[in-house]
Amino acid sequence: MNSLLASFPRRRVSGSTACFKGRQAAFLKSYALWMLSAILFFLPMTLHAQGHAGHSAPPAVAKPQAAAPQPKASPAQEPADEEVPQVEITPELQQRIGVKTVKAVVKPLRKIIRTVGRIEIDEQNQATVNTKIEGWIEKLYVDYTGRYVKKGEPLAEIYSPELLATQQEFINTMKWAGKQTIKTPQEGHNHGAPAESPAPASVLKQMLEKDAVATMEAARQRLRLWDISEEQIKKIEAAGEPIRTLTLYSPVSGYITQKMVFKGMRVMPGEKLFDVADLSQVWIVADIYEYELSAVHVGQSVRISLSYFPGREWTSRIDYIYPVFSADTRTAKVRLTLPNPGGQLKPQMFTNVEIRVDLGRKLTIPDSAVIDTGRGQVVYVDRGNGNFEPREIQTGLRAEGAVEVLRGLKAGEKVASSANFLIDSEAQLKGVKPLSKP
Repeated sequence: MNSLLASFPRRRVSGSTACFKGRQAAFLKSYALWMLSAILFFLPMTLHAQGHAGHSAPPAVAKPQAAAPQPKASPAQEPADEEVPQVEITPELQQRIGVKTVKAVVKPLRKIIRTVGRIEIDEQNQATVNTKIEGWIEKLYVDYTGRYVKKGEPLAEIYSPELLATQQEFINTMKWAGKQTIKTPQEGHNHGAPAESPAPASVLKQMLEKDAVATMEAARQRLRLWDISEEQIKKIEAAGEPIRTLTLYSPVSGYITQKMVFKGMRVMPGEKLFDVADLSQVWIVADIYEYELSAVHVGQSVRISLSYFPGREWTSRIDYIYPVFSADTRTAKVRLTLPNPGGQLKPQMFTNVEIRVDLGRKLTIPDSAVIDTGRGQVVYVDRGNGNFEPREIQTGLRAEGAVEVLRGLKAGEKVASSANFLIDSEAQLKGVKPLSKP
C-alpha cells in the first residue's frame, strides 16, 4: 500500500494541506475495496481450475470385459414402437348410426364388362365392281341401291370405242392367221410340177402366219385383261363381228350397298361403279375402355342382345382386337363375328355387348368399406369392444361391388362396411390417423 501511495506524484500545495490529505485518503479507501472485491470474485474460479488440472491424468484402469449377450425377448415381451391408433364407438352408438361389419374373405372374383357394339359389313365378303376401259353406260340392269344380286348376274353394259377397235383387231388377225386360205402366186401357176425345195414365197407365208398367230393371241389376252369372258371371246370368233358393248357381272352374291352410275353416264378406268356385300355374316365392333382392356383377350365368350329383338340373345367370341387406340374416346375396338342367315341384322344397328371375365380367387371386401382419402385407401378394422383401427390398404381389381385387397388386411379380419364415414369423422375430430406404411 505504501508503494502504491509512493507512485502518486507529489505536488506542492499552497492551500490547506489537510483538505488534500482527506481527499487522498478517500480515494485510497475506494480503490482498496474494489481490489478486495475482485480478489473475492476470481478466487473460487482459480481454485476450481487448479483442481481439474491436478486430476487431468487419471490412473490407468483395466477395461471392463464385454457383457455377455442377453437372450432376445419374445415378441410378446417387446414394447411396441408405435401405439396402434384406435377410435372408440360404443355399441349403443354403433346401433344408432347403423354400423355393420363384414369379414375379409377369399372368394372367386368375376367381372362383367358391358359396352355398346355396332353391326358392320364383313369386309371379307364385300366386293367392288369397276371398269378397266373408258366408255359410256348404255344399259343398266341394277337401277337402285339395296337390290339383291347373285354371283354372275349382269349389272351394266358399257360401250367403248377402244374395246371395239381391239375386237376388230382380233378378228383381222384371226383371218390373217389362216382361217381363210390365201394362195401365193407360185402355187397358182405351178401346173403340178414337183417342187424340189420350198419356194421363198412359202417360207414368207409361214413366217407371216406365225406373226399373225402371235398377234391374235396378244389381242385375245388384251380382251381377257379387260374382263371379256371366254364365252364372249368365242362368240366373237364364231360371228366374226365385234360386240358393241361390254357386260359387267357381279363377282359375289349379295346386296348392292352403293351404286355410283346411271344410264348414259361416262365412266373412266378404275372408277367405282357398284359395291356388293354379302350379309349372310356380319361383324360387331365394340368399344372397350382403357382400364378394362387388360381383362379382354381373343377367344373370350360374349353375349349380344339388341333392342330390335327384345328377350333374344346371341353368343359369339372375340375374333380380333384392333391395334389402334382412340385418343378421343380413350377406347380400343374389338371385333365379333355373328351369322345373319335371315338378314335381320342390318349394318349400323347398335347392340349390347356383355363380356364375362373370371379373375380367379382373390381376398376381397365390399367396395363400400373403402374410403378414398385422395392419397390412399383407408378401412376401419373392428378390434372388438367398440374399438376401430384406421388402416391403410392397397386395392386391386374391382368387380360386382367388391374390391381386391393386395396389402393391409388378412382373411378373417372385420371391417366396417356401412356408416364408416361417420367413424372416420369421429376419428378426424379426435385426431386419430392410420399409421403410415413404409
